[in-house]
Amino acid sequence: MSAEAVEGASRPSIGHGFRLQWEAVQNAYVLLFPEGMIKLNGSAGEIMKRCTGLSTIAEITADLERTFETSGLAHDVIAFVEMARGKQWLSVSA
Repeated sequence: MSAEAVEGASRPSIGHGFRLQWEAVQNAYVLLFPEGMIKLNGSAGEIMKRCTGLSTIAEITADLERTFETSGLAHDVIAFVEMARGKQWLSVSA
């Protein structure tokens, strides 16, 4: 796991051994791994589904702000990505 700071230019992707998918029965995105499943809340699911390794955090934030017609989400997105990286749900590259 990288010790680099999470910032706007960082590119998050789903961590090794995890798979994100929509579960209609749960009515939520879930993160699957060999030992089980994590049900994500709406905000977490919206962020995670954009973490493909292709988009930067700044691009993910801009997309969320456009989609939900709001602003000022950068701090929340970075905080979530830092938390998810700490749990190894996400990996982050520069």
